[in-house]
Amino acid sequence: MNGLPISGASAGAGRGRDVRGAHGPLALVLGALLLLVTACGGSGAAADKGEDAKAAPRKTADTSASQAVVTIAPKDGADGVATSGELQITAARGKLSTVKVADPKGNEVAGVIAADGLSWVPDRHLAAATKYAVHAVAEDEKGRQSAKDTTFTTLVPKNTFIGQYTPEDGSTVGVGMPVSIHFTRGITDPEAVEKAIKVTAEPAVEIEPHWFGNDRLDFRPEKYWAAGTKVTLRLDLDGVEGRPGVYGKQAKTVSFTVGRSQVSTVDARSHRMKVVRDGKQIKDIPISAGARPTTTYNGQMVISEKLEVTRMDGDTVGFGDEYDIKDVPHAMRLSTSGTFIHGNYWGPSSIFGSTNTSHGCVGLRDVRGGRDGKAPAAWFFDNSLIGDVVVVKNSDDKTIQPDNGLNGWNMDWAEWTE
Repeated sequence: MNGLPISGASAGAGRGRDVRGAHGPLALVLGALLLLVTACGGSGAAADKGEDAKAAPRKTADTSASQAVVTIAPKDGADGVATSGELQITAARGKLSTVKVADPKGNEVAGVIAADGLSWVPDRHLAAATKYAVHAVAEDEKGRQSAKDTTFTTLVPKNTFIGQYTPEDGSTVGVGMPVSIHFTRGITDPEAVEKAIKVTAEPAVEIEPHWFGNDRLDFRPEKYWAAGTKVTLRLDLDGVEGRPGVYGKQAKTVSFTVGRSQVSTVDARSHRMKVVRDGKQIKDIPISAGARPTTTYNGQMVISEKLEVTRMDGDTVGFGDEYDIKDVPHAMRLSTSGTFIHGNYWGPSSIFGSTNTSHGCVGLRDVRGGRDGKAPAAWFFDNSLIGDVVVVKNSDDKTIQPDNGLNGWNMDWAEWTE
């Protein structure tokens, strides 16, 4: 056995050589890969360090207080505040960005921040006896905000007024119907009151106000309303100081509709009345107007009241005991001073269309009690609306005054708007 390899040793030696032979090339490959990975890793780390070196330093948030200062007048918790002139919000060392003033119901008070951002005032007066909450924000030159919140309560007025208006809410009226408002106290600041009232129409038309004395304000367009027009009146009088120490207490919106167009023309000389509806004559009625010396006013008159029956007593309009008729039928008022167009059952039928006999009214043939629907007075009453126009011409009298009833149409537009 000497000189012969040991099979076990011989086999082991052979495997050892094979492994060593394989490790040579594999080691080279693995080494190369290791160098490559190391190089990539080293390059990434260097890049990260380079990015960190180039990155801008982080800014620290500015937590210092805003320099803007908001001032609100009246002071927080104030009571008995005037409804006009006291509310004002200002900013110093900054500009206002938000202002909200509201009542407990959330109704906001309109107002505008001034162009320079330094102040805010309301567009209108405040309501009386109302608590308001104020929230205002201003920003300084760095955009930092400063806010302030306050409350105050307006005065409770000892003396008040309202506006009594015509026509009624929801009514349908004739084309001559103005919006007429009578104030329960004489007004010494008409501009403030007028600013608190708005009248609009659909379709839109120019509407202008006119004062008669210090307690009546009427609105109308230049010409009669167009048939079908919808008119809205907004009364925002609550808190308006109409005269020293006297405040409005009314906030109300009403609307009415203009019906068909009807204009009736009475000719006192021919003793006839022509009724024109929507541009077409529909009736020619014999009448009896005022006789000398109590002739009927000329001019455009608007029906302001309709009464199926009324008492007419001469003593109430300066005629003493010349007449007292307790059951005048189908009466429609044309003036405050007592001009009516009405039924006449006491005069003979022959006067209608031939003779003027009244104390200034326009009479139409009728029967006592007004129960004959075919009588001219009954027909005209049934076919008329409050707001319809009755024009009287050729009477031996002057033109009716614009404030005697709802008769502002007797003023030309230039005079109405001056």
